Amino acid sequence: MEYLRFVRANGRFLGFGLLAVALSGFGQTYFISLFGGEIRAAFDLGHGAFGGVYSAATLASGVLLLWAGQQLDRLDLRLVAALVVVGVAAGSLLMAAAGGVLALAAAMFLLRFAGQGLMTHMAFTSMGRYFEAGRGKAVSIAGMGMPLGEALLPAAAVSVTAVLGWRGAWTAAAVFLVGVALPLLLGLLRGHGARRRELSARESAHPEREGDGRGQWTRAEVLRDPRFYLLLPAVLAAPLIATALFFHQVHLADAKGWALSWLASSFPAFAATHVLGLLVSGPLVDRVGARRLLPVFLLPMAAGLAVLAAFDQAAVAPVYLALMGASMGATGTLLGALWPELYGVAHLGAIRAVVQSAMVLSTAIAPAAAGLLIDWGLPMEALALLLDLYIAGAITLVLVALRLRPAGAHAGS
Repeated sequence: MEYLRFVRANGRFLGFGLLAVALSGFGQTYFISLFGGEIRAAFDLGHGAFGGVYSAATLASGVLLLWAGQQLDRLDLRLVAALVVVGVAAGSLLMAAAGGVLALAAAMFLLRFAGQGLMTHMAFTSMGRYFEAGRGKAVSIAGMGMPLGEALLPAAAVSVTAVLGWRGAWTAAAVFLVGVALPLLLGLLRGHGARRRELSARESAHPEREGDGRGQWTRAEVLRDPRFYLLLPAVLAAPLIATALFFHQVHLADAKGWALSWLASSFPAFAATHVLGLLVSGPLVDRVGARRLLPVFLLPMAAGLAVLAAFDQAAVAPVYLALMGASMGATGTLLGALWPELYGVAHLGAIRAVVQSAMVLSTAIAPAAAGLLIDWGLPMEALALLLDLYIAGAITLVLVALRLRPAGAHAGS
């Protein structure tokens, strides 16, 4: 009932956030990796080389995101939405037409930069900035776009590829983005000018209400705060781990003796718990705050990795994915709510650009590193245990950060 009232009051803008996050799927690993076999065959690439090209493109997008992400603090959201969608569509067309490895890398760069990077940055920054009391619910609702995309886009891609081929599927994606998705996003932003004016008035009247009660932090001040660096490994953990495993999901199925169709059919378990994690974490964030959830939100993922390492039975696939999904859902909410809770909203685009860039960089390194370990003969079970050790270290750093007092900010901006 709490969610229903909130959606009725803010449905159009929440719909914008949800749709934008869903559309980021065209640049996410789970979508691009579906074409991994065809791409490797077309360009004669091994697992490590394919992961290397993908990682290089993602690294470049992460660096550029540091600059581009802060433009959300200056530019009208409607203009940003149009530019981002056109960027993803351009990447899709280039993927369809790529004749060599350089063109492939450029296509992957556009897809990762505009899709994985800017599309999600735009959505979550907007939800965190324009909602205050219901920020947790707003971010969790927008975050449902991720499992929505995960549930719909792979099946659509497989169906279209069966008819048009893999290059035709990317062409169809570009047509859909420009012809359907862009008009929908702009329609959902109707009346956004009034929302911007309301936010400006609120910030002017109460500059001290956010940012740990110390006003609106600038990006430079955040980068001098030790808590930021201690929290970052935990914030990055879920997307990093999911990218490492999902990018090599074909190899995982082979190593475990699972049919790829069975692993693919197990992803609804991931989507279901992803949604559940979002739904549960949203009101919790509104009640107790994002920082109090930080020590526990990765525990389901840690359990999923332990299950993956310990068992080979086919029934493990949906269990492992369900546990992963729960942490991914909570991560979506925490990523949108934590930074405005700690640092305010005036410079949220610039602050989240650093976080988003770090996330992009980490997800760039993960597939290549995992690919090299696989090529060197590391079993998937050992990889899962290594990732569990990473989670344990990240939680330890969170506990240290929560004991520190904020430092480096002033009482206004």
